[in-house]
This record gives sequence, C-alpha cells and structure tokens, in this order.
Amino acid sequence: MTVDKKDLVATIAYMIGVKKHIIEQCYDEECHDTLQKLYAHQPATIIRYLCKIRTTLLQKFKKTDDEMRFNLKNLDKLDWYDRDNIRQLEKWGINLIQVNYRSEKYMIDIAKLITENIDKCSDLFYDWVNWSYIRDLFCIPRYNKKGVMKQEFEKYMSNIDKYPFQMYIHWQPVDSGSILYTDGKFLGVLYHQHDDHFDDYTKYRDAHIETKNNIYDFVEQSNRAVIAVDCENSDVYKLYAVLKGLDSDNMSKIEKIYLYDDYHTTRAWNWLYNFTNIPVEHIQVQRVTDRKSLVDIMMTAGICRNYYDDGIDSFILVSSDSDYWGLISSLPMAKFLVMYEYAKCGLAIKNALSEHDIYYCSIDDFCSANVDEFKRTVLFDILEKYLPDIVYLNGKDLVQQIYEEARIIASDNEKEVFFNKYIKTLTLKCDHDGNFKVILNR
Repeated sequence: MTVDKKDLVATIAYMIGVKKHIIEQCYDEECHDTLQKLYAHQPATIIRYLCKIRTTLLQKFKKTDDEMRFNLKNLDKLDWYDRDNIRQLEKWGINLIQVNYRSEKYMIDIAKLITENIDKCSDLFYDWVNWSYIRDLFCIPRYNKKGVMKQEFEKYMSNIDKYPFQMYIHWQPVDSGSILYTDGKFLGVLYHQHDDHFDDYTKYRDAHIETKNNIYDFVEQSNRAVIAVDCENSDVYKLYAVLKGLDSDNMSKIEKIYLYDDYHTTRAWNWLYNFTNIPVEHIQVQRVTDRKSLVDIMMTAGICRNYYDDGIDSFILVSSDSDYWGLISSLPMAKFLVMYEYAKCGLAIKNALSEHDIYYCSIDDFCSANVDEFKRTVLFDILEKYLPDIVYLNGKDLVQQIYEEARIIASDNEKEVFFNKYIKTLTLKCDHDGNFKVILNR
C-alpha cells in the first residue's frame, strides 16, 4: 500500500504565489520541512512575490491601469497589491516600481524579471524532474512581442477556474481538477502538456504509514536488532530509499547494517555507510570458483553467529531469495522481518512468511525521489576513474557507461542533466609542477 507525496506540488504552490494559509492547510502536515526550506529560500520567494503581483495585475488589469492614468497611482500605492512584498523585492535589488507606467508595460517587466530569476530556483527540484517543463510554467516565451501578453491575459481570464488556486501559470488550461493535489497528478499533467509521459511512480509514491509503523513496532519490540542485506539480491538505491524514508528516531535501536556482498555487485554498496546514521559492516565474500557465489552461505552463517554468539534476537532481512526460508525456519526463536522486491520475489516465500506470521514488505514501495545525492556520489566515484583518459572518450557514451556501471536506471532526461551539469563543465587545472589534472565541478 502506498500514498502519493506532495513535496513537489507544495513547492510549485509556494512559487506561484498561493496564499500562505492555504498552502499550510493543504501541505503542512506532509511537507512541513519542505515548506520551511521554501520560506528561507530567497530566489523562490522572489519568484513567489513576482508571481503574486503578476496574477493580481491580470485580475485587476483595467482597474490598475485606470488608477495609473487618471489618479497617478502606482503599484505600491494600490490596496490590492501587497506593499510588503514590493518593498522586500526592492531590498533584494528587484526594482519593480517605475514612473509613468501602464499595466501592459508592467506585465512585460514582470515577465522579464521572472525569466531572469527563475533558474536560481532549479536547485529546489530533483534532477529526475524535467527542469525545462517546470521553467515553462513561469516563463512566457516572446513576452515582449506584440500581442503575446494580450493573448495570455485573455486565456487566463476566460479560464481562471482552471488555473491552480486561480494563480496564473503559463500553460494550456485543462479541466482536470486540482493539478496541485499530489505530485503524481501534477507530473502527469505537466508532462502531458509537453507531449511527454511520466511513469516512474516510485518518484512520487511512498510506503503507507501502516507499513512504516509495522517496521517501527518490530524494532521497538526487539531486544537487539540488526539489518542483514543480501547485496546480490537487493537494489542498493531502493534500500537507501527505505533508510531515508524511515524515521531515524524510531530506527535508533538498530545496532548495525551487515552488507553481505560479492565483487560482481555495484560499488555503490561501498558508499552506503556515508549516508546512514546506522553503523555499516561491509562483508566482501570471496569466491572459491568464479562460477559460484557464496553470499547466501556466508549471510546464513553470519546471522546464526549474530543470534547464538552476539545475542541478536531480531533481524530485518533484505533479500528476495526464497532460499533464506531455510535460515528463518531453522531459528524459530529469532524474530524476522523480510524486505523484498516485487520483481524478484515469488508467491511461495510470501505464503510461507504469512503462514508463520512473519511480516514482510517491499522496498519498491518506498519513495525514491530523494536519493539523488547518493546516486550522484556513486556516479562521481565511477567517473573519477575515467578522468585521466577523458579526452579520448565521448562524453555522452561515458555517461551511459557510468550509469550502467552504477546500475542506475534513469531516463534520458536525467542522463542529459548529468551530462550538462558535470561532463560539459569538466575543467583542466595545471599544478605548480606543470602537471595537468581534470577537475570535476561538483
């Protein structure tokens, strides 16, 4: 069972200028930390204030224009504009107020200011979101061309109830309910607007609170608990999404994560200890013959040693391999919770677990949206080994190669973002001895 997340739509709602009390009513319960980050993010707040003013100007276009023409008023003298926002923009160097202006000219100026400042907000969005699609919600192409702003005005005013919370965005309005209801709905509409499709549900769905509570209860009821991972039969990025998605206080009784690994798996496992508060012991299992892995044998022996010698009574077993039922059934006094992957786990092992009242859940259900930093670290690690020979390589082929080595499944857009951010920006540095070195700009 999963639930849709709302961090992305909370960010969009804030930036387009939705009233603060509405934002907190709709999103604060699930997105409190995200909102606190937004409140402190100056570029996002600049865009928010400019968008608020733009929407008000559209709604009060003629009334504002009449006050300017006949009463010599300006935006900061009109009650329907937020003067505090205008003053704060001035403090930040955004000089919006001009003399002898009309509504149409202000529309063009605001469009220009938003276009100039929107890219400073790209850090608020994950690399897997197509930034150009997000940017297009705020920027009006050819805004200074005659007739463009009038067309946007007419489109907005005739479809105002189709705009999210009646706030202006640059899009083709569709009657699809609240597009800022959940991240999943928003991404579906956003990508459809660009004749594209977003179908990676793991980016916007998270495990249900009931699933998390069952894990917390298991840990709480244990005397001593550890996590044991079969790295051959587990996805490191999905496991990190689980660890990232669980509350650290509730998981504080976990003493250690044991990683039972084979040299054929991804080197990403080497980095997991840097991204969790739980101590990690990485056990590299050697092979006697290259054709046969001994990970399952070593993991079984290790868990038995933990139970009999170390007094560990509870194990979160991360593997989809049904062979571990032999281990579980051989330690009837130990407590087990099993985490598996849908594509790797058969019905027989699930039935056996259910019959013996052993709780199990899928690591696929946990939201993978927030694992970008971990993935980048792994990609950089792999990229580093190619840097000495970088001039002989094709940059785009290299990106494909390192994603394959990292075993990261990514969209073409994600790979393009990585190429533009980190491959195209590689620089050459010469040290005091005259030696050249390729520098990765992280």
